Amino acid sequence: MFIGVHSLIFTKDAEAARAFFRDVLEFPWVNAGDGWLVFALPPTEVGLHPEEGDRDHELHLLCDDLHATVARLQAKGVKLIEPIHEEEWGIATRIEVPGDAWIGIYQPKHPLVIEPASPA
Repeated sequence: MFIGVHSLIFTKDAEAARAFFRDVLEFPWVNAGDGWLVFALPPTEVGLHPEEGDRDHELHLLCDDLHATVARLQAKGVKLIEPIHEEEWGIATRIEVPGDAWIGIYQPKHPLVIEPASPA
């Protein structure tokens, strides 16, 4: 029925955010036209959480070693917007995306429905 998922991240500086995904996170991409880059993501799963207030959707990247991933990203100038912390479901943090945006990254403790991709 479906062939994939197309996620959106809203940012005040889309050009800088696209460069971040291309050059820092090193995700494969195509130019969909007029500089609109669209990025391939690692294998994906979705969790559905209860919510009682207004909340936007979130994007979190999974990794197998959060501390090593954070060190690699910080060496490229990426800033954490919250400290690495332990949760019931994993070890987590959030990183800054240019244009006043963020994405979460975490090392899951929960079972995965996907086959993890090999780290780049």
